[in-house]
Amino acid sequence: MKFHWLALLIVLGAALFAPAVSAKIIDEKDGYVVSTIDEDSLFADFARLSVSTITQGQRDYYSTYVPSGKTSFSHYLSWGSVANSLALTIGTPSGILGTYYDSSDGSTDGRINLRISRTGGLAQGTWPSSVYGHRVSGTETYSYQTSLT
Repeated sequence: MKFHWLALLIVLGAALFAPAVSAKIIDEKDGYVVSTIDEDSLFADFARLSVSTITQGQRDYYSTYVPSGKTSFSHYLSWGSVANSLALTIGTPSGILGTYYDSSDGSTDGRINLRISRTGGLAQGTWPSSVYGHRVSGTETYSYQTSLT
């Protein structure tokens, strides 16, 4: 019996001293919450993985069908050079949710990690998104990944 109490104390102690990771809300619109996601929790199953290139002023368009019953939609845009800046515009079936930049997720690191959620679930339908070459010198390669849960 003492062994079980010792194990319990070790687990509780580890939980108390583990760093807390929480999402940071960066935008709220029409009941949707846009928050950051931490890289360790990214995408066990991808709805899409695209790798492409983009230049200054170019816009690449994407769309994802969201079936009923989904509660969150995660987006991960990554590119190589922090000297370049891309923007990610995310829409819902009824309009534009917002445009997000490298620093929107709290750090300027050549990545945009966002999760869209809404109490009661996401709207069913086609969700458009686009990647824009906001400030690009030459050509930039990027990857864009999405996941639904």
